[in-house]
Amino acid sequence: MADRRKLEGYQFWEETLKKARYVVAPMVDQSELPWRLLSRRHGCQLAYTPMFHAALFSREETYFRDAMQTCPEDRPLIVQFCANDPDILVQAALLAQDHCDAIDLNLGCPQSIARRGHYGAFLQDDWDLIRRLVSAVHERCSVPVTCKIRVFQDVKRTVEYAQMLEKAGCQLLTVHGRTKEQKGSLTGLASWEHIKAVKDSVKIPVFANGNILNLQSVERCMKETGTDGIMTAEGNLHNPALFEGKNPPVWEMADEYLQLVRENPCQLSAVRGHLFKLWHHSLQIHTDMRTALAQGKTFESLVEVSEEMKKRCQEEASKPGADQPTNGLPFPHWICQPYIRPRGDQKEREQANKERPPKRHLNQEGENAGLSRNQIKRRMRYPHKNFLSKGLGPWIACEKCGNPKGLNCVFSLCRACCKVQAHAEKMDCPSHRLWFKTKEERRRLWEEKKHQKQQENTSNEHEDNTSPDPDNPNNSVKNEDGSLTTQVEEKCEVNGKETQASQHGGGPVLSEKAPVVPPHHQQDPKGAEADDKMPDIKNGDIQDSPPTKVCLLDTD
Repeated sequence: MADRRKLEGYQFWEETLKKARYVVAPMVDQSELPWRLLSRRHGCQLAYTPMFHAALFSREETYFRDAMQTCPEDRPLIVQFCANDPDILVQAALLAQDHCDAIDLNLGCPQSIARRGHYGAFLQDDWDLIRRLVSAVHERCSVPVTCKIRVFQDVKRTVEYAQMLEKAGCQLLTVHGRTKEQKGSLTGLASWEHIKAVKDSVKIPVFANGNILNLQSVERCMKETGTDGIMTAEGNLHNPALFEGKNPPVWEMADEYLQLVRENPCQLSAVRGHLFKLWHHSLQIHTDMRTALAQGKTFESLVEVSEEMKKRCQEEASKPGADQPTNGLPFPHWICQPYIRPRGDQKEREQANKERPPKRHLNQEGENAGLSRNQIKRRMRYPHKNFLSKGLGPWIACEKCGNPKGLNCVFSLCRACCKVQAHAEKMDCPSHRLWFKTKEERRRLWEEKKHQKQQENTSNEHEDNTSPDPDNPNNSVKNEDGSLTTQVEEKCEVNGKETQASQHGGGPVLSEKAPVVPPHHQQDPKGAEADDKMPDIKNGDIQDSPPTKVCLLDTD
């Protein structure tokens, strides 16, 4: 791949991203290749991959192969990672940089899994670590680094946060106008005021994210915040043609998406999730199809559910007056339209969230004492199964991420953290069935055996070239002039004390008084002796010379 010039800031946005203004957000298990292609067909100018785990991306070949599904039509493209280690993030970025136009660091995920893994929005208080993450990618990768963040309650602190990222090397910033606490029932509205303050305080391109339901809200957000582009997630999932300003029938988008999946296969869970989003309003009426969609185990079964929904909705649409909105929706339920989350009183939602009981180790009464809610449900389905605790008590948290740690783990960590450390130190952990040290030793042993076998093969080939002909009973060697010379067995002793050469029929034996003549002092082919070059045997020239291995041949 030819070296490309690394651009920064607005030059990167204008030349590489082609001044992209309509952006599809990174969505876990939702922004895969077929959906990105569908969105690009209907107005999307820039797309992000789903969030990838940097450690798995750089270590697991299967994970990397499944994650990096792309094609020439899927550009410009930004790959997003979650990470909390600069070296691991750089390793993943170096693997991905030839397949994308930029690397994005996820600093906005508010889910509980991000809290346990210490990434996403739960890094936003550790500015030193974030600075090192961004700087490492900026300095060592050939593509720019971008960031997606959530805001703080305080506008001033949010501005300082954005300026710190810009100084660290961030070349494009996406601001989601919600705090990390605004999720689930507490989602609420995004603050465009925070986004505008960030835009006015930095000199790099800024994308706005939050409260985007249709093309009208896109235009209004750009006008109020002054950002360079608009990113949408949930609005795009319910209406892929949002950036075109259209509201097509659901079956048109579903059929087009399923055809793209046939051409670019992806995980079945992603297909099911998209069909749930597209048919969301219709599934509130046809509840039996909701169950069928959830239980579909193959791609064809999901296609059948979508075809049945298409048939039912087309029948409803053909009836007189069917074009009138239903259930308080702006359009009939078979039309692609945004899903608006129900928003009650803020205090009521906060109180409901506080009163929610914990999911683990509930203090139930009677026979359910000590069981979690899920265990109680399973016990109702399987009354004869024992769900009582084995006396291990509450689980012990992992030192690194807070997940339950293995009781017999070598490092006293959970399996995910143990796998990372065992791989780095080339150690085994029988408790988690990790065998990095054993595999490395087996690999070295296999290489040694392979090398030894190669040497034996080379030695055997050399012996075959010099060994006598088995068909020759006299074990003689044929000379260049056609004569035969009988080979002899050699037995030589150092410093010429004893030299024995025996032919197959018996041969002469020389005592230590017999002179041993080196090959270069033997007679020439014509029989003339080279006396002037011959050493003085009496003076001990031969005895003082290095040990010489000689063979006496029968010259007769």
